[in-house]
Amino acid sequence: MSKPTIDLFRADLSWRKLRGIGLPDADLRYANLSDSDLRGANLRGANLRLANLEGADLRDADLRYADLRDADLTGANLTGARLDWAVLE
Repeated sequence: MSKPTIDLFRADLSWRKLRGIGLPDADLRYANLSDSDLRGANLRGANLRLANLEGADLRDADLRYADLRDADLTGANLTGARLDWAVLE
């Protein structure tokens, strides 16, 4: 039995205050998270493939095991973010 996934495929969450939100294993492919406040967010195992994270604040976010292939991280703040085992290419 597989665990449930939060489906936010192509969601527009730009400029949102999502500090500390829990979205483990979420489907965020093609999502627009530009300029969002995701400080301390739990995005462990999330699928962020082709997501727009331009200018996002990801300080101290948990991105372990996340799929970030082809995501736009231009200007994103990743200070203190956990990227262990994240797929970046």
